[in-house]
Parts: sequence; structure tokens; C-alpha cells
Amino acid sequence: MSSFKEQVLEYHSKTPKGKIALRVTKQVNDQCDLSLAYTPGVAFACKEIEENKEKIWEYTLKGNSVAVLTDGTAVLGLGNIGVEASLPVMEGKAMLFKRFADIDAYPICVEKKDVENLIDIAKRIKTTFGGINLEDIKGPECFEVEERLKKEMDIPVFHDDQHGTAIIVLAGLKSAMKLTGKKLGNIKLVINGAGAAGIACARYLRNAGVNNIVMCDSKGVIYKGRADINKYKEDFAIDTEARNLNDAIKGADVFLGVSAAGILKKEMIQSMNSKPVIFALANPTPEIMPQEAYDAGAFIVATGRSDYPNQVNNVMGFPGIFRAALDTRAKEINEEMKKAASEALAEVTEMRIDDKLKSFLGELYVFDKELFEPENPLSNRYIIPKPFDPRVVPRVARKVAEAAIRTKVARVHINDLDKYENELKERLKFHKL
Repeated sequence: MSSFKEQVLEYHSKTPKGKIALRVTKQVNDQCDLSLAYTPGVAFACKEIEENKEKIWEYTLKGNSVAVLTDGTAVLGLGNIGVEASLPVMEGKAMLFKRFADIDAYPICVEKKDVENLIDIAKRIKTTFGGINLEDIKGPECFEVEERLKKEMDIPVFHDDQHGTAIIVLAGLKSAMKLTGKKLGNIKLVINGAGAAGIACARYLRNAGVNNIVMCDSKGVIYKGRADINKYKEDFAIDTEARNLNDAIKGADVFLGVSAAGILKKEMIQSMNSKPVIFALANPTPEIMPQEAYDAGAFIVATGRSDYPNQVNNVMGFPGIFRAALDTRAKEINEEMKKAASEALAEVTEMRIDDKLKSFLGELYVFDKELFEPENPLSNRYIIPKPFDPRVVPRVARKVAEAAIRTKVARVHINDLDKYENELKERLKFHKL
């Protein structure tokens, strides 16, 4: 075994096993506490909820809990490895919910792999949870599951594999376009990969104003008249003579890869428009390594890796989004709320950082193009915040809460959003700066 593999397995197997556990939130130290927590006192809370079901948010864990629901059919980059093997990932997701947003999340791993079963289980557990995070469900089933649940339930349902990536990509793209001087509505975007993340990114970026999108899957360009595409891909079929990625990328401004290692070649970048922007998000090995991309003339590069600037990491999205959704008791997470999350991340990217924060984040972290080091673009060229930037979750939550209230899906209104954001900064301060 490699030393890293040994580290990982030791980390996961330490007692207590796993990465999450139940934490008691009220004291139960004596007979009096016991009578408050359980019988006879708990009956008063039960009766209150019986008379007004909305009180469940006030007297139970529902208001701060999320189910992480999976069938194990599309786990990370590992594929359909089985529901048992998905549990470490779901535990990890629950851990991130708690670590970054103080949300109690619980893995729900189900064995029967069909759409109706997942929908039925989600609907049966909705009483306990304030939201449901769908995770690692293969396409195209993931689209139907989410679409149906959003229509049939009154709590937020969010498939993070789709929307999380899209939200962060749009944030980075907004920042990148400011630096290139280009407009979203005028760029040509090539997306390589037409699974859950690729389709969701295409939908979301189109809604944000990107009009010229060419999508490729493992068989080439998705063009009108192609016979072997499902209805989700059909929505992005275009009239074009291009039949492969090499053809499609000529004259493109942005490449977005959610596909496979090594797909993007230097010559392809050299055939793109001026100041090409590259999102090479395949994990663990991107479509092209950042230094290779810069050598080929890329202006800015983002990957899914933590060892390079501009990591597209969903942990910058879902914690703040669900924090706001729970705090406003939102009925759903809608497009305006997702757009607000992207705007929040773009705002954080452009914020100045003081020496204290710079020291915590570990290096210079700049947006201004005049501060770039052209001879060393990997050092400090940022269009996306770092996952551990303590400003991220509070700002995302604030903007998402504002959008929930504005679009009338919030059941609780937060009157002072400045105060809300500042309170979250204190509550979520997982590292003293």
C-alpha cells in the first residue's frame, strides 16, 4: 500500500469508526433534565406540534438537518461501485455540512436502484429533515429524481453533483470575463462531458446568458440529427459541421471539461480565441495539467484539484446554500438562489484580504490583473475563492437567503441581512484567525 493509502485507511478506521457521530445538544445530567428531554416533559412538545405542524421546525432537529441521499450508482469518479462502498463518501459529505455550515447531515444509502424507489424514500423521510441533498446518482435518472421531488415536496431538494459544480463555474467565469474584457453573451463555450455535471452546467450557464454552447460527449459533438442522444442531451444539440472536440474548440473562448484525463491537448488551446479560459475539472487528473495549459497560451486555468489555484470545489456552494435554505425555511432552492450563490462567490474573489487572512490562506490571493505575476501564473491568479476562506459560507448564505425572501419561497424572513452574515461569521469560525 502507498503511504497515502495507509493514511486514508487509518484515518477512516480510527475509533470511533467513520467520520460522523450523534452529538447531544441539550444537557441530560440528572433526573430533572431527563424529565425535560423525555417522559413526561417531551409530551408538551409533541402536543404543540400536533396542534401546529409548523412547530416541528422549532422543537426538533428538522430545522438544522439534511439527508444526504444516494443509491451509489455514480460515486465520485469511481462509478457504480455499490451502495455499501458509497457510505464513506456520504459520511464525508455530512462531515463537510457540519464543518463548514454547522448543519447536521445524515447519510441515507439505499439499495434498490430505481427512480421510483428513490423518490418514495425521499418523500417518506421528509418529516425528519429540513432539506435533501441528492448525491452520486447516475444520469439520466438523477434528473428525473430531482425534477419529481422538487414538484412533489415542500422542502429543498438539491442534486449537488449537478448544481454545485455549475454554481462555482459560473462564479469563476464571471470573474474570468472581467479579466479578459469579454461578455458572457458573446463568448463561445465548449463543454466536454455530458453527464449530470455537464448538462447542469450547460443549463445553468445558458440561463446566465451564455448563448453559444457546443457540447461534446464521449462520442463527439452533440449535433442536431444525431440519433444516439437522450432528451437531456437533445436540448443542447446544435446545427454545426463540427463532429469532434478538435473541431468544436476552434475559436472558443472557454473550455469546460467534466470528462476524462488528458482529453485537452496543447494544440487545441492554441486554436482557441485570444485569452482562452480553461476549466479542466476531471478528477483526480484534469483534462490538461495547468502548467501545460499555460504553456499553450491559456490565460486562466481552473481544476478540481486542491494543489492548484482556482479549485472548483462544491464545498464553496452547498454549505452556504443549505444554511440559508434552512434559516429561511425555504420550500425549494430555485434558480435565483443558485444565481445568488454564484454572485456571492464572485464577490468574495474580488474582496481584498488583509495580512491576517493572507497568512491563514497560505499565499497571495489576488484578482486584480495588474498584480498577476506573468512569469509564474500558477502562483496567484485567482478567479475562485479558496474553500477554507472564512468569508465564503457567510456571504453565500446571506445572498441566498436574500434571494429566497425575494422570490417568496422563504417561510421565515431575515430582516437584517448584514447582521445575519456577521453572526454566521462568528458561528462558523472554525479557525481563529
